[in-house]
Amino acid sequence: MAEIIRMPKMSDTMTEGVIATWLKKVGDKVKAGDILAEVETDKATMELENYEDGVLLHIGIAEKQAAPVDGVIAIIGKAGEDITSLLAELASGTVAAAPVPTESSAPASPPPAPAVAVDASGIKAVVIRMPKMSDTMTEGVIANWLKKVGDKVKAGDILAEVETDKATMELENYEDGILLYIGVGNGQSVAVDGIIAIIGEAGTDFQPLLAAEGTPKTAADPSTAAPDTSGKATVATVVSTAAPVEEVLQSAGGRVIASPLAKMLAKEKGYDLGQIKGTGENGRIVKSDVEAFKPAPAQEAAPVAIPLAATPVYQESFTEVPVSQMRKVIAKRLGESLFTAPHFYLTMEIEMDKAIEARTSINEVAAAKISFNDMIIKAVAHALRKHPMVNASWLGDKIRLNHHIHIGVAVAVEDGLLVPVVRFADTKSLSEISAVVKDLGAKAKSKKLQPADWAGNTFSVSNLGMFGIEEFTSIINQPDSCILSIGAIRQIPVVTKDGQIKVGNMMKVTLACDHRVVDGATGSAFLQTFKQLLEAPVRMLV
Repeated sequence: MAEIIRMPKMSDTMTEGVIATWLKKVGDKVKAGDILAEVETDKATMELENYEDGVLLHIGIAEKQAAPVDGVIAIIGKAGEDITSLLAELASGTVAAAPVPTESSAPASPPPAPAVAVDASGIKAVVIRMPKMSDTMTEGVIANWLKKVGDKVKAGDILAEVETDKATMELENYEDGILLYIGVGNGQSVAVDGIIAIIGEAGTDFQPLLAAEGTPKTAADPSTAAPDTSGKATVATVVSTAAPVEEVLQSAGGRVIASPLAKMLAKEKGYDLGQIKGTGENGRIVKSDVEAFKPAPAQEAAPVAIPLAATPVYQESFTEVPVSQMRKVIAKRLGESLFTAPHFYLTMEIEMDKAIEARTSINEVAAAKISFNDMIIKAVAHALRKHPMVNASWLGDKIRLNHHIHIGVAVAVEDGLLVPVVRFADTKSLSEISAVVKDLGAKAKSKKLQPADWAGNTFSVSNLGMFGIEEFTSIINQPDSCILSIGAIRQIPVVTKDGQIKVGNMMKVTLACDHRVVDGATGSAFLQTFKQLLEAPVRMLV
C-alpha cells in the first residue's frame, strides 16, 4: 500500500520547509535510509531521510517550493501501483494528516487549519503568497518590486526583494504569465501566507480568488494595496530562495541589481556595483563578477567626499529609516523578556592579573589561541555546576533545574544579535571552548548556523569588553534565568592588603537575574564563585 511522505518538523519553531533539491525522481527505487531531498529552513539545509522501501510514485512539491509541516511531499509504494484515488483524496482534503515517522525527534505539530475551498479549475491564475523565510518570521516587507502589473513574467524571474528579520531575500517566480495583481506596495509589510500578487493569463478575472480570501477587491495598485493576513487557500504558493547560493537578479531601467551575496561581497570590498559588469542572464551581477572585478587604483584610494554643509546652518533635519525585520523580532522578544521577567542586577569587580598571566602561559603552548572570553565561559560553566539555581528556567507553574550546561554566547551580526550555544560547556577544555566559539561565531556572521547551534541555552554571556565598554547590563535571554555582562579589563590604582598602591587589572561584570527563580543571595554566591575562579584560574583546571 502506498505511503504518504510528509514534511517533517525539523525544529521546535519550524512551520514549513522549502525543497532545495530533489535527490530522487519519480520512478526511482528507494530504500529506508536513502536521502530523498534537501530541505531548506531559515539558516540551514537539512536532509530528508526515507523510511519506506519501494518506488517513488509521486512528488507533490517542486524544487524551491514550500510545504507546511505535515504537508504532503511525496508518495512511495509498489511499482505500478495505482495512486489516482489517493491523489484525488489528497486534493479534496479527505486524507487525515497523520504524519509518517521522520528524522525529527521533535513532536509533530498540530495539523494545519483546514484550507478555504477555492474552485480554481476555471480561473487561469495563481496566487503568490508571502513565504516563511525564517523560523522567527511572521511578516515580510516588500523592499522593492522588480516587476509591475501588466508585465510578462517567466519561471525563474525575480518578482521582488523581500526584507525579513534576517536578510533581504529574492522572491522568485515559478509561473509563466502576466502579473495581474500586486497586493502590497514597496515598503509595506504582509503576514506570512498573505497574498502578495496574482499571476495568470491576460484578461483573467482573478477577483474570485481575492473574494475567497476575504481580500477587498481593490485596484491592482501597489501604492494603495493593503497586506492580506487571511488563512491559506488551496491555490499554489510561490516562495523565494534565500541567498547562500549564487542567485541572479535582472537589471532594468538602468538600475543596477545584484544578488544579496554579490551585494554583501561588494560592500565588504568597498566596490561600486555600478562599475561591475554582470555576466549572468541579461547582464545580471553574481558573486563571481564581484570576485573577478579589479577596481582602478584611483577608485581604491579615493576617499568618499562628505560635504561639510549638507544642510543649511541651524536648520533642523532628520532621516527616518524603516525598522528591519530582525530589529522587529529583537524588539518583540527583548520587550517580552524585560516586561515579563522581574530583572535585578548584581555588579562585581574582579582582579584579572592572574587570569592575564595564565592566558599568556597557556597561549605559549596551546595550538589555538585562548581568549579571555573562553576563560570566562569556562569559569561560568564551573560556577553553574556549583550553583544549579542559576542554571534554571521559569516555566510558569514550575522551575526547571537543568542538569546540563549549555552557554549561549551573544554574537553581533550586521543587522542585530544572534546567540549560538556552547553545549556541555562544563565538560570542555579551554582549547575545545575556543574552537567551538570561533566556529559558531563564523557561522553566525555567514548565516550558516544549524538549528541545534542556537537552541537549548541554559545561561547566556554577553561580552562588550573588546569594545572598551567598562560596565553594562543585559536583558535576559529567555528561557534562561540569568545573563552575565562582561566589561573591559582596565588598569586602575589598587590598594593592596598591606596598604600599598599598585596598578591592577580590573574587570566589572554584571549578572542580570530573573527574580522569580534567582534571589539576591543565590546570584551573589554564583558571582563569588565566578570571581574566585578567574582570580585563581588553576581552580578551573582541577
